[in-house]
Amino acid sequence: MDNKEKALRAVELLEKEYPDAVCSLEYSDPLQLLIATRLAAQCTDKRVNMVTPALFEKYHTAEDFAKAEISDVEELIKTCGLYKTKARDIVNMCAMLCDEYGGTVPDTIEELVKLPGVGRKTANLVTGDIFGKPAVVVDTHCIRITARLGLHNTKDAVKIEKLLRELLPPERSNDFCHRLVLHGRAVCDARKPACERCCLSAVCSSCPSSLNSADETDSSAE
Repeated sequence: MDNKEKALRAVELLEKEYPDAVCSLEYSDPLQLLIATRLAAQCTDKRVNMVTPALFEKYHTAEDFAKAEISDVEELIKTCGLYKTKARDIVNMCAMLCDEYGGTVPDTIEELVKLPGVGRKTANLVTGDIFGKPAVVVDTHCIRITARLGLHNTKDAVKIEKLLRELLPPERSNDFCHRLVLHGRAVCDARKPACERCCLSAVCSSCPSSLNSADETDSSAE
């Protein structure tokens, strides 16, 4: 099968394995997701979800954050790592939202990446989860698993996003990326993937040939 067929099959297999594809970050509005995603850089979603309740209780709007003392934000997000850079980005990001977007989060990748600290991964997550647009969130799980599947041989996130946009059904691409996160945590570990219980074994170029053969035999017998 070619890469487009392989990608579609991977989408179908992950949909069956993980029916519920949701972002693991907790939020109640677009601004909260934007900030939570910035905090999640080099930090677990679990840790971010422990930090954000107090942060969002103190600051409710972009204007609130824009007026905040960076040192106060630092104190609230200290356990997320890189907290000084993240606090500065959050305050400056919200200042720009107030100055140029009326305090609202823009709905396009092109506008979102203009904000301090916002890259394409964050922009794709926001446009996909909040605004329902086709999105490809290229995080470490996405890079690792799609490479193991044999869809590419690069670690360049922009190139991978472009490639996956060409391969994936647009209306299913965002949920596919959420499912890759679930699969990466549960099965396709960076150090020791559990190929023997992987739902993608039949289409994975990195899976031991014996498992691929077994899956193909099982499929043909159905």
